[in-house]
Amino acid sequence: MSAEIKSRNEQVWPVGLPRNLHFPETSLYFNLQAAAARYPQKPAVIFYGHEISYQVLIEEVERLAGYLEKCCAVKAGDRVVLCSQNSPQYLVGYYAILRCRGVVVPVNAMTVEDEFDFYVTDSGARVAIVAQDIYPRLAPLVRKGKVQQVVVHTYSDYLPEQYDVPLPERITEPRQTLTDPQTTAWFEAIQSGFHADETMPVADDLAVIGYTSGTTGLPKGCIHSHRTILAAVAASQAWRGNAVSDVTLAVAPLFHFLGMQGGMNIPLFMGSTVILLQRWDREAALLLMERYRVTTWSAPPAMIVDLMAHPDLPHHDVSSLVRLMGGGAAMPEAVARRLQEDFGIRYNEAYGLSETAAFILGNPPLRGKRQCLGIPTFDVQARIVDPLSLEVLPQGDVGEILLSGPQVMLGYWKNSKATMETLVELDGGSFLRTGDLGYIDEEGYFFMIDRIKRMVNASGYKVWPAEVENIMYAHPAIHEACVIAAPDPRRGETVKAVVVLREGHEECLTDEQLMLWCREHMAAYKVPRIIEFVDALPKSATGKIQWRMLQDKAKVEQNGLS
Repeated sequence: MSAEIKSRNEQVWPVGLPRNLHFPETSLYFNLQAAAARYPQKPAVIFYGHEISYQVLIEEVERLAGYLEKCCAVKAGDRVVLCSQNSPQYLVGYYAILRCRGVVVPVNAMTVEDEFDFYVTDSGARVAIVAQDIYPRLAPLVRKGKVQQVVVHTYSDYLPEQYDVPLPERITEPRQTLTDPQTTAWFEAIQSGFHADETMPVADDLAVIGYTSGTTGLPKGCIHSHRTILAAVAASQAWRGNAVSDVTLAVAPLFHFLGMQGGMNIPLFMGSTVILLQRWDREAALLLMERYRVTTWSAPPAMIVDLMAHPDLPHHDVSSLVRLMGGGAAMPEAVARRLQEDFGIRYNEAYGLSETAAFILGNPPLRGKRQCLGIPTFDVQARIVDPLSLEVLPQGDVGEILLSGPQVMLGYWKNSKATMETLVELDGGSFLRTGDLGYIDEEGYFFMIDRIKRMVNASGYKVWPAEVENIMYAHPAIHEACVIAAPDPRRGETVKAVVVLREGHEECLTDEQLMLWCREHMAAYKVPRIIEFVDALPKSATGKIQWRMLQDKAKVEQNGLS
């Protein structure tokens, strides 16, 4: 970080926080040990009303770790696939793998057979922990011998006998009989009577190989040690002021770093309580926020946008919520303003990637800016550079965001070429190339323009979809919008907006009317030439709008016309 940027950051640095942190020299498992020793009877997880204390949680972790060691021969450095929707079993499985010094390979719960084949083959995992509804997609690899041992869990095993919360589809399915000899039912493994060896994981052991989404090719496995993940955990906790008394709503998928850190690792680091939802449901979220007086929620903007659209929201008490934070996509300005004005909630936006175990840039909690990534946090260096020359650009110029810090990954698993392209040496330090375009303002705050690969080139004019989307969210009839590049025989590419209207506005707005509104609020070359109204936008399991899917669809449709 240049002296000039550092000086600007010091003027807005959170009062009372040090510039540098002493990061933990322990393991993620040690956090659970410490919390269980301090607060054995405190609820660690509440799953639709079913409470699991820290003492019970660590006991189940120890038992499952013993089974993995003694019956599955998992040893230090072995990769273990973990695939499930959010559930108590996910937390137990995650920490059990770490307990026996294994490496967690978190896999998206929507993964299909061919994708499983890639993750298993690439990671070299021979053991898996999966949910009952997911196992049929993994079973062909088990029968081919690519996966040798599988522990299968059932969500309903951890539901309370009585509940009054809306439940997701399939969560109540009873336990099914397993017929493949390589499979073991969850409680059979937990009750096997085995205990893990005394050797504990250490800070520099590998902890997680988290695969990127693979939108521009095959997914790449981001290698993280306990040290790199804990650096992000400790930095986020110190920056936001998370406390032992927190009650955290965990609904972002735990297989993604946003959910893994904000919904699991940070609360267990503090010894606080997690209110766990299997998947997003705004009725359930609102009910549980009120009932348990949720204080902290880390979520992608799409979930918050959906909650804010709830017609009965003003009649619910969400006053306990003091920390609302997220990243992964920009929070629409209009939604952030309503949060502040109507509910007194400051949305704390931050920035991170799978390559940084989430948190690395953050807005100062009391001096945050909207639509902003924040400033470099503890021991982090950040630059804006020319994407070709990697030379540092002046303040205000748009370039690629480069990052250096203790939470940056060690590299990509079995992919030295991608590692060398992404982790570059500059001025004697290692920097991560993010592939994101942004700039720095006069106070040293970082702003993102868009992904480099997402730019729309319309007759030579550069259009950044995120900028157009942000403006469109200010229209009172728009619930969600996604802007993409559509092929155009004359302009090369043209701007297309795919729009979801608010309930009750479906018949009140035409594409011509919306285009006219856009012309009044943005430069002519940015105005969408094509507008498509849809009932819903495709989203990933982490709540991100899948813009590439819409863009590919637009290309197919254009090719069909030509």
